[in-house]
Amino acid sequence: MPKDLIDRRPPEDIAAVVLPVIGGADVARSRLEESQGLAEALGVKLAFTEQLNVREPHPARLLGAGQLDALARRFKDEGVTLFIVDSALTPVQQRNLETELKLKVIDRTGLILEIFGLRARTAEGRLQVEMARSLYERSRLVRTWTHLERQRGGFGFLGGPGESQLETDRRLLDKRIAGFKRELEEVRRTRRLQREGRARRGAPVAAIVGYTNAGKSTLFNRLTSSDVLAADMPFATLDPTAREIIAASGRRLALVDTVGFITDLPTTLVAAFRATLEEAMEADLLVHVRDIAHPDTEYQANDVYTILEQLSVETGLEQPPMLEVWNKADTLDEATREVLTKRAASQQPPALMVSALSGQGTDELLFHIEAALFRNRRPRQVTIPAADGRLHAWLHNNCEVSSEMLSGESDMKLEVFMTDEDVARFRSMSPDVSVDG
Repeated sequence: MPKDLIDRRPPEDIAAVVLPVIGGADVARSRLEESQGLAEALGVKLAFTEQLNVREPHPARLLGAGQLDALARRFKDEGVTLFIVDSALTPVQQRNLETELKLKVIDRTGLILEIFGLRARTAEGRLQVEMARSLYERSRLVRTWTHLERQRGGFGFLGGPGESQLETDRRLLDKRIAGFKRELEEVRRTRRLQREGRARRGAPVAAIVGYTNAGKSTLFNRLTSSDVLAADMPFATLDPTAREIIAASGRRLALVDTVGFITDLPTTLVAAFRATLEEAMEADLLVHVRDIAHPDTEYQANDVYTILEQLSVETGLEQPPMLEVWNKADTLDEATREVLTKRAASQQPPALMVSALSGQGTDELLFHIEAALFRNRRPRQVTIPAADGRLHAWLHNNCEVSSEMLSGESDMKLEVFMTDEDVARFRSMSPDVSVDG
């Protein structure tokens, strides 16, 4: 695998963040605050953040000449070395801004890629970030430097035009991307085998999804007694974590903590992180965690729905059923909490008010997760040989046995709550077994 491709910002960088609002577009009230949080997640010194209204985006620079001149003066006064544009820039716009301002410029996609590069802790996570970075870099190959001019090929005056540096860069990136795809396909295969293993053990899966910094990892830790990194910062969790737990009823189920979603999630990340995101799309239940105390919680929820729809199209998988969890209830005042509790109960299906930090409502949440995961189980009458300890143990380990009694001299009859999938797996172990109901 190539060396680390992530261009980590040096700590001495002084950054300015500008959020362009194009043509009076409707943006979340806290979007500028989110932009600041993303920049701070890089560990740079933040000079200022500013929202600029752009009536007509300039095709070559995005910003107008007057806005650009004003920014240039301010950058010089405050010693800015990194300009973060919290919007999508075309390769030409990025190149022209760097040329005119004489400093490094990154857009929202580049910013999120930088943060992902800092957060990736496992080999799989780093591989996915490097893949996304390469896809992003390939889309931005433009004639920026003189070394991209055409080179002479062959010998003497008879040689052909040769290969341009631009073509060479593109070819090398294509080769690198192809290698990443092969490695990520192996990651997908491994994850698929892990999911199949959980299914064989009768452990249905609930995937925790939601906007970044909504409290997913804190809730995951609370429900599974784990110690996954949970911090008040964007994308604290990048690598998905799965844990199997035993619910109060004795049933086994699995919870998966996933990467947070965000407005305008880069398409390169969706493509590169497909192996990871499939963990959510192939789950039996989605637990959508919302920061209900956030002023733009509705905006964030809609962004999550949009990304899930995109993932459904990308993966060809149907979106699993969803349970909404309204987190951070402990930060609400009493009157607001009472109003939201009533609103949550009136939804179909009802949302659950919880505090992952204090544990408020989490026992009830686990009960609802279990009920949703096992919603298709119904009582079946199973008859097995009384001496077959393997079948008897499988039923107790993978299903809910409500009663059992000896039948005659050699058989045992059990009443067992099973899904159709449970029945199919059970019959694959012993095709002649009797299952009624």
